[in-house]
Amino acid sequence: MAKRERVVRMSVELPLWRALTGYRVLTMIYAVLLAIFGKDNVGQQRFERPWVAVAYLAFLFVWTLATLPKVRSAASCTKRFLVADLVVALTGILLTPLADFDSQSFDGPTLPSIWTAGSVLAFAIKGGWRWAAFASTFVAVANIIQRGEPSRDTYHNVLLVWVASIAIGYVVEVARASERTLARALEIEATTRERERLARDIHDSVLQVLAMVQRRGTAIGGEAAELGRMAGEQEVALRTLVSSGLVPPTRVSEDAAEGAVVRTVDVDDEGPGDGAACDLRALLAPHAGSRTSFAEPGAPVLLPAESARELAAAVSAALDNVRVHAGPDAQAWILVEDEPGEVIVTVRDDGPGIPEGRLAQAEGEGRLGVALSIRGRLRDLGGTAELISVPGQGCEVELKVPKAPKVSRGKAGSAR
Repeated sequence: MAKRERVVRMSVELPLWRALTGYRVLTMIYAVLLAIFGKDNVGQQRFERPWVAVAYLAFLFVWTLATLPKVRSAASCTKRFLVADLVVALTGILLTPLADFDSQSFDGPTLPSIWTAGSVLAFAIKGGWRWAAFASTFVAVANIIQRGEPSRDTYHNVLLVWVASIAIGYVVEVARASERTLARALEIEATTRERERLARDIHDSVLQVLAMVQRRGTAIGGEAAELGRMAGEQEVALRTLVSSGLVPPTRVSEDAAEGAVVRTVDVDDEGPGDGAACDLRALLAPHAGSRTSFAEPGAPVLLPAESARELAAAVSAALDNVRVHAGPDAQAWILVEDEPGEVIVTVRDDGPGIPEGRLAQAEGEGRLGVALSIRGRLRDLGGTAELISVPGQGCEVELKVPKAPKVSRGKAGSAR
C-alpha cells in the first residue's frame, strides 16, 4: 500500500484573521445593543435623531456580515477593502453628533463604538505596524473632530488605540519573520534528508560500479587499464561531491531586522553575479580526483563573486602546471584556509620541482603562465601569489586573497 504524504502548511496569521472575524461580529452586535438600550447622562434616550443611528447601524450590520469573507486571510483582505472599511468606521464616528446632540458634552460612545478598532486591526494584520499607524491616525483625528472639545479621556482613548494597534502590527511582522525562518529551516532539513538519501543510493550503486570497473580494468591491462584509471578518477570526484553534500548552495544566517534570515546564494553554470557572495569550496571541489586531494573547511568560504572566480582560475592554472611540468603521475593537494581577513589556498605537488631561475627564463621566452594566470590575477584582486620550490621536492603555490579586495583594474589573461 502506497504511503500518503500529508503536507501541513503553517500560518501564524490564520488564527489572527479568525479572531478578527469573531471580533467584528461581536462588536457589531455590541454597537447595536448599545444604541438600543443606551441612555444619556440624565437617563433619557440617547438619540435626538434616531433615524440617523438606525440607518447607519443597519448598514453596519449588513456590511459586517457581507464582508466576513474579506477578513479570512491576507489574500482576500485587499487594500481597497481596507480603505472602504476604514471609511465606514470614520463615517460612523462623524455621524454621531448628528444622531446624538449631547455626544460632544460628555464622553459617550460613538455609533460604531469599539467596532472601529476592528478596522484598525485589519490594517495591522495585513500590513504591519506602519499600516496600523496610518489607520489609527485617521481614527484619532475623527474622534477629536467628533468631540469638538476633546477631554482627557478622549486623548487617553485615542492614544490607547494608536499604541495598541502599532504594537499588534509589530508583533505580526515579527511572527511573519519567525514563520519564514521556521519554514526555511524545515525546507533545509527536508533537502538535507533527501541529499543524504541520494548519497546512500549513489554509494550503493554508482560508486561501487566505478570501483569494480577500476579493479577489473587494472587486472585486464591494456586499454582496459586506461578505462579503469578514468573510472577511478570519476569515483574519487563523485565521492568528493557526495561527501561535501553534492556542493550545496551557500546558506548564510544573519541577524537582520526582520529576524533570523536564511539567504540562499546559488552558484549557477555561468557563475554568480559580481555583487553576490560565492562559496569558494563549490568552485574548487570539481578539481578533486584520484591524483588531486582537496581539503576544505566545514563552513562556507565566502568571497565576492569576482574574487572567487579569479582565485579558482589561478588554482586551475597551478594544477595545469602540475600536470604539464610534474608529469601525469604527480600527486597534487589543494588546501583552503579561511582566515579572518583573507582566504589562503595552497596548491602543492610531489613532482621534481622547479630549477632555480627557470621562472625568469620562461618569462623571457614568452611563457607567462605563472606571471599572468596566477600572479596577475591575484595582483588585480589585491592579493599575492608565492611560489616555493626545491628541486626534487615538489612545488608549492600559496595564493592569498583579501575578503575585501581592491577594485580590479582589469582581468588578467590566462595565456600560458
